[in-house]
Amino acid sequence: MLRILALLVLLVSIFYMPFWLSIILALTAMIYFSFFWEGVILFFISDLLYGIKEEKFFNIFFVSFIIFFLVLIVIELLKKKIRISN
Repeated sequence: MLRILALLVLLVSIFYMPFWLSIILALTAMIYFSFFWEGVILFFISDLLYGIKEEKFFNIFFVSFIIFFLVLIVIELLKKKIRISN
């Protein structure tokens, strides 16, 4: 139930709140929940709605999607490392 609520809050933040707040909420959810793929999918939708070509990133539209996909992988790998060391 808490995961669904987090998904809805993140969805509302992507549509109506500043982008930096959506980033903070998504990172928090990715750290708190295990494999929060919903955040990555919502940033894909955000890129479809608001994305523009970025010359810095080789003229691709899906910059935040790619970044958050990589962030999710790194966070999950770090979670495993931290659990093993305890």
